[in-house]
Amino acid sequence: MHISSFIPDYSWVSTMNGRRVSADAYAGFINAAIVLPQGVAFATIAGLPPEYGLYTAMITALIAAVFGSSMVMISGPTTAISAVLFATLNNMAVPETARYIELALMMTILVGLFQIAAGLGRLGGLVSFVSHSVMTAFTAAAALLIAVSQLAGAFGVHVERGGNVVERLMQLGEHAVEINNMALLIAAFTLVMAVLSQKLFPKLPGFLLALVGGSVLAWVIDAGNKGVTMVGALPPLALQLTPPKGVLSDIGTLAPGAAAIALVGLLEAISIGRAFAVRRKEQFDANQEMIGQGISNAVGGFFQCYAGSGSFTRSGLNATVGATSPLSGIFASLFLALILFFIAPLVAYIPTPAMAGLILFVAWKLIDIKEISHIVTSKSAETVILLLTLSAGLFVELDFAIYVGVIASLCVFIYDSAHPVLPITVPVVSASGARKFRDADVHNLDQCPQLVTFRLDGPLYFGSVEHVERKIKEMRQKRPKQIHMIFYLKGVGKIDLAGADLLIETIREVKAKGGSFRIVALFPPLISSLRKFHVIEELGEDHLFSSKGEAVSDATKYLNRKICKVCLKDVFQECDSIRDEITD
Repeated sequence: MHISSFIPDYSWVSTMNGRRVSADAYAGFINAAIVLPQGVAFATIAGLPPEYGLYTAMITALIAAVFGSSMVMISGPTTAISAVLFATLNNMAVPETARYIELALMMTILVGLFQIAAGLGRLGGLVSFVSHSVMTAFTAAAALLIAVSQLAGAFGVHVERGGNVVERLMQLGEHAVEINNMALLIAAFTLVMAVLSQKLFPKLPGFLLALVGGSVLAWVIDAGNKGVTMVGALPPLALQLTPPKGVLSDIGTLAPGAAAIALVGLLEAISIGRAFAVRRKEQFDANQEMIGQGISNAVGGFFQCYAGSGSFTRSGLNATVGATSPLSGIFASLFLALILFFIAPLVAYIPTPAMAGLILFVAWKLIDIKEISHIVTSKSAETVILLLTLSAGLFVELDFAIYVGVIASLCVFIYDSAHPVLPITVPVVSASGARKFRDADVHNLDQCPQLVTFRLDGPLYFGSVEHVERKIKEMRQKRPKQIHMIFYLKGVGKIDLAGADLLIETIREVKAKGGSFRIVALFPPLISSLRKFHVIEELGEDHLFSSKGEAVSDATKYLNRKICKVCLKDVFQECDSIRDEITD
């Protein structure tokens, strides 16, 4: 392992000037203002004291900006990770207690180590294989868990913590008669303010306005003396090296949840980083971003930070207000530290129901109803993945849901790769005069009674051999007179021994029936594999072609002219030459 593995490309530094630095400073200040209520809210979701969300917003953002790859992404506490952390730890310790905090910090370090290992292993591309439906369902499940966990605070009742969504609702139902109307009023008012702020004044810090509004209402109705609890004062800003103690024996228990959080965090960060890189036409190194996220979490765990990742909200805001480089993330951390010196005492006056109302709004925004509807109505395999992931998140455990989704996605991928399509194709002449091969069944095209051309749209390996063999046999049984065959290996990069054996066996069977077999292959590694596994040796060099047109021209030389004489289908261009030959 070389130290250069941890150092990203800092070529952007040479492009900085006074204007760009000013733009980054402004973006950093706006980000610092918006993350103050977010940090407190997300820490509450995670079951941690409010200051841990703010520490995460400072330290994680700073380190990820220095070691990451994105030019505008801002890291810090996120809703999904906060929810998974809470779901994983709340059955191991009471939230906000010393042991719970120690477990959260230890898990954060593990998350960072997993992410660094993934980056060093160059696994950035593999993260893309996690189905979009998994993340859509997982985020929805996380949002519902978040919402249900905040209902007690919104209603002003105390219920036993822990359990899945259904269990929490049942626990809440047992305390329905204890609802505090003042708490419910504050939560509803804050929620309405958050909704209206976003719709009417989208450029203003809606989170902050909603919290201030809820706090003012609580002061007006004297909520503190009517049984409404307050968030409480933040301790003085005192970042210090605090390695988690006494939890080393719990590493084995924490590891599965840490792996789930690491995966969720990388999916968030890489998807955000790539999206902005494409939009802004910038370079993005997924592996370097994995390392940057890992370092931010591994180091952050020693400085009172819990697991974080790229933030959709803060990154979008950063780009919108004109950020030009990672310097904006550094500025955001510095400005947040300055703001806390002046604002921290006011956090004590925020009522818990106001925080609950704000978090309910966050949870609602996380559920992408439009995308869920799109998946359910248009993609059968993706629908199964979505429902399995969502069900696991709602009825089992949230961290387990991500594994269910990943396994379901892998099963769908394997199934699809094992069932490639083998359409029979027929040439048609376009308006420009070019010959294009089209699916005969889809376009209802006539076929040659002696020659069949078909292609493989997918891989040919041990997993797909049985399906491909069955399809070829069905084709030959339905068309016993089409003894000449042209096989276009379109979607094949390489083949393995099982695929080669199938081709050799098919070639021999076709020859035994008096026919001929030709292969069209374009990709050099594929041709190399065909030679390596003796397919071309069985086929013959003169029966391997680089274009379908050449293969057809050669195959038509061997057609039975008696059959051609009475054929009126005129499938190939070569049919005219054959007709002239017969006439002569």
